[in-house]
Amino acid sequence: MESSPAAPEITLHLLPPSHPCLTAKAALAHKGLEFEEVVLEMGGQGDQIEAIYGEGCRTVPGAIIGGEPVHGSTAILKRLDEIVPDPALYPEPIADAVRAAELWADGEFQDLGRRLPWFALYFRPEAMGTFGGGGPLDPAGTDFAIKFLRATWKHSGISAERVAGDLEALPGMVGEIEGFAERGLIGGESPTAADFQIGSTVRVLSTIRDLDPVFDGTIAREVAFRYFPDYPGEVPAGAIPAGWVRPS
Repeated sequence: MESSPAAPEITLHLLPPSHPCLTAKAALAHKGLEFEEVVLEMGGQGDQIEAIYGEGCRTVPGAIIGGEPVHGSTAILKRLDEIVPDPALYPEPIADAVRAAELWADGEFQDLGRRLPWFALYFRPEAMGTFGGGGPLDPAGTDFAIKFLRATWKHSGISAERVAGDLEALPGMVGEIEGFAERGLIGGESPTAADFQIGSTVRVLSTIRDLDPVFDGTIAREVAFRYFPDYPGEVPAGAIPAGWVRPS
C-alpha cells in the first residue's frame, strides 16, 4: 500500500516474536502507512527501548512517529488512528467499548502470551527452532535453548503454579472474547484495535498444540488466523501436563 503524501516518517522498534509488535505492524499495514522496521537485540531490548523512549519504558514496541516517541501498542494504535482516521480502529458509536476491550487484551490477557509459550517450550526445547522458521533444533541447539529458557523463566517470574492459574482462567477469557464478538467489537468486516490486540495474543498461544481444545471453533482463533496467518512456531502436544487444560 502507498502512504498518504502527508504521512509522517515512522520507525518501529520491535522484536519479531513479540505479539504486541505484531499488533503494531498489522495496524500500520491496515492504515497503509510505510515504516522503517528496527529489530532490537534479544535480551538487551529493555535498555535499548528505555534509552529511546525514556525511563521505565522497557517493553516493545515503540515507534517514532513524525519525530515523536510513542511507546506501547495501545498508544501506537491510538496515534495511527489520529493520523489516518479511515478505516477507523475505534469506530463510532462503539469506540469506547472497543477501547475497553483493547485495554483488557493489552492487560491481563496479553501476559498469557508471554508466559504460556515459554512454559511449554521449557518441556519441548527443541521446538524453539520452529519459531525462527526452521525445524526442531539439533542436540547442541537444544542445549542452548534449555539455558535460554531457564533464564527466561527467571526473568519473567514463570512458575508451574502461576501457569496453572493462567490455564484455569483461559476458558473464561475465551468466553469474554466471544462476548466482544457478540457486541460487534471484533470479528467484523473491518478490524478494530481490539481485533489486532486480541488476535495477536491468540495467534501466539495457538502455537501450543496442547491449547487446541481451548480455541477450536472460537471467534478468537478465527480472528487470530485472519490477521496473523503466517506466525511461525509449533510446540507439539504433551508439553503441558494432562488435566491442566480445560476446553472452552
